[in-house]
Amino acid sequence: MTAYVFPGQGAQFSGMGKDLYESSAKAKELFDKANDILGFEITKVMFEGTAEDLQETKVTQPAVFLHSVIKAMTQESLDADMVAGHSLGEFSALVVSGALSFEDGLKLVSQRAQAMQKACEINPSTMAAVLRLEDEKVESICKAISEELNEVLVAANYNCPGQLVISGSDAAIDEAVVRMKEAGAKRALKLPVGGAFHSPLMEPAREQLAQAIENTSFSTPQCPIYQNVTASPSSDVETIKANLIAQLTAPVKWTQSVQKMVEDGAKSFIECGPGKVLQGLVSKISSEVETSGI
Repeated sequence: MTAYVFPGQGAQFSGMGKDLYESSAKAKELFDKANDILGFEITKVMFEGTAEDLQETKVTQPAVFLHSVIKAMTQESLDADMVAGHSLGEFSALVVSGALSFEDGLKLVSQRAQAMQKACEINPSTMAAVLRLEDEKVESICKAISEELNEVLVAANYNCPGQLVISGSDAAIDEAVVRMKEAGAKRALKLPVGGAFHSPLMEPAREQLAQAIENTSFSTPQCPIYQNVTASPSSDVETIKANLIAQLTAPVKWTQSVQKMVEDGAKSFIECGPGKVLQGLVSKISSEVETSGI
């Protein structure tokens, strides 16, 4: 069985999508349509912008989404038995599996990015990656710091065994970086992000996005989508919408999602989008499967 997986924020690079635009009439049409929907020339930023230009959340998220989805839509055939996306990538997976139209997917991604940007401005916060420390140990340190400082600090991205990203207030993250190293983490480093994604600090964004999702038309996907919040397959429209809304304040269970996909028969994982980050994570989660990219 074949699983298609779609990356999230952080996979962007300068010049992304330019080759697609220049080599495919369909890709050009979709990119031009995206410029109209967004109301600005995202293609200019993607093809000519600096790495710094691409780091702004309201640009990054639509850019990664567009690269992934257009890459998939310009393939001759995508024979997916199951799909999943890491954080933002869940929207790409929903479009490619037929649960969302290209236009609606892009509008939701744009609204999500803007809502998250706004939430970051309300609550100054950040994230940190913790390497080579057991998940349970990271969770217990987060809980202790959160209670001591009365600040938000939670596990946010279960990326692969030995790689867990945490989210929280600036003060809590600073304290966590010190304590994780003391507890034996190989590394604990702050990430260059402007907010505590997948934590309770994203609640204002969740409320804003919930309304947009409820007002958007979804269809039953052509294959199950393994969602971040539950790490389980979903095909029911109402379940998909509820999980998508919950995703902003809940952790990304990527390790658990991949493990469940393997358990359900996935033998080949194909990453669709910029970069090879997910191929690396999948290989670390399961050594039995093949990974590749398009």
